[in-house]
Amino acid sequence: MATKYIFVTGGVMSGVGKGVATASIAKILKSRGFSVTAIKIDPYVNVDAGTMNPTEHGEVFVLDDGMECDQDMGNYERFLDTSLSCANYMTTGSVYLSVINKERAMEYGGKCVEVVPQIPLEVISRIDKAAKKNKANIAIIEIGGTVGEYQNILFLEAIRILKIKKPKNVLLTLVSFVPSLGAGGTELKTKPTQYAVRSLESAGLHPDIILARASVPLDQKRKEKLEFMCGLQEGDVISAPNVESIYEVPINFEKDNISDRILKKLSLKAKNKDLADWRDLVKNIQNPNGEVKIGIVGKYFGSGDFVLTDSYISVLESVKHAAYSWNKKPIIEWLDSDTYEKDAKLLDELKNYDGIIVPGGFGNRGVEGKIKATEYCRKNKIPFLGLCLGLQLSVIEFARNVAGIKDATSREFDKKAKNAVIDIMEEQKKLLFEKHYGGTMRLGAYDCEVQPGTISHEAYKDWAGEKSGPYIISERHRHRYEVNDKYREILQKKGMTVAGINPKSNLVEIIEIKNHPFFVASQFHPEFKSRPLKPHPLFRSFINAACLPAGRQ
Repeated sequence: MATKYIFVTGGVMSGVGKGVATASIAKILKSRGFSVTAIKIDPYVNVDAGTMNPTEHGEVFVLDDGMECDQDMGNYERFLDTSLSCANYMTTGSVYLSVINKERAMEYGGKCVEVVPQIPLEVISRIDKAAKKNKANIAIIEIGGTVGEYQNILFLEAIRILKIKKPKNVLLTLVSFVPSLGAGGTELKTKPTQYAVRSLESAGLHPDIILARASVPLDQKRKEKLEFMCGLQEGDVISAPNVESIYEVPINFEKDNISDRILKKLSLKAKNKDLADWRDLVKNIQNPNGEVKIGIVGKYFGSGDFVLTDSYISVLESVKHAAYSWNKKPIIEWLDSDTYEKDAKLLDELKNYDGIIVPGGFGNRGVEGKIKATEYCRKNKIPFLGLCLGLQLSVIEFARNVAGIKDATSREFDKKAKNAVIDIMEEQKKLLFEKHYGGTMRLGAYDCEVQPGTISHEAYKDWAGEKSGPYIISERHRHRYEVNDKYREILQKKGMTVAGINPKSNLVEIIEIKNHPFFVASQFHPEFKSRPLKPHPLFRSFINAACLPAGRQ
């Protein structure tokens, strides 16, 4: 069958959930028996998301092939339960770079290369390549930002051109915010959505379906008004109310029969409906048997009400996946590491949590507070999970306070350090000196050999099929510094277990602390491979230990 294209654009306001909507539509159509892939277009001149500030843009998600991309790609993978590639992500910068490189290589045959049509045609070409690579019947493409933004015009033009070329194969969905006013916030206002539709029409486009984002479900009268004022057919406005969990969204969309609307508009033959596993997940989320309280010690958020949770969105979702698998409601609180540097007495609050996570990050701000929190968890037998930087700080803490290397640190924090127990590999040093920062990162999937007799080996047995001997698993990385092999022997003699190594480079991938209910840290980012229906083994094992806090002092 010919590839079908579903574009998802935003209304007059960003941050209304286009990524979750795209992932949800993808999940629903996959459940109907179609091969589906999801693509994200970011309207930034950055070539990829690797240089974007997480406090402004949110988490940098990493794919198996090392592509640094937008956090929405994580939602696509989680909902579709699949691994995507760099073909599924593009930015304004990457599109322009590709066109310029083709022009330099004379691939346009000496013709004048113009913004229109070359840029929109390059966008269409990339979408087709992604669909072909993923063998997809349906490609769902999210365009970041809002319809009224100048930087989105060329992507809207790509939709317009594709609609002209393949009118029966293109569907346009608008995710638009419907604000509520009045007492109790029950008076829903449709004017912003009407304005968003007018903006689309000014670009030569008209939405086929509107996803109406609101604090409450849309009543029938508001649906009818939007259908009439925006020129839509009956049933083309889908209610998208706030929900407690994003995993409820596909179920909500299907209440308004969104898949039937899409299949009819794209002239697709109806197939089976099977969201049973998803419905079971949502039922489990809504009916927990107890709670588990997890603290996340980081620096990309402040204390109090203002918390930039998007900086660690994959960690947050991974904790949820694991908690749901044990039928627990996760209570997650964000702990600012800076406060522990200023007042060590505040560390006693860590005893209020069932488990503590120290996630990844870059730079030296707040690291001493994280090291103190790590030491507290080690000494007080609090279940602990370190991720990437969390492993590096665990090694530093152990080296200082157990192995007696008082000045142990990372080369990242002190370029002239005498005892850099965390260092950069020799082959990377020259690139770093020349400021080729991307070339010094270990990005994407690398193998890890998990050693028998460890907590990690027991955790991974379901993924590995309970085979005997070491497990070879593949995990995603995004870091520059490694455990310095020169110190490995002394650390192991003092009680640190190297539970996982890269079989090719012999680099440390997982460490554990002996005589502790759960103290595990990984150099890789396990959060990038967790799924709601397939929680990551390390997170699942961590949450299990947090639910059974026996053995604490």
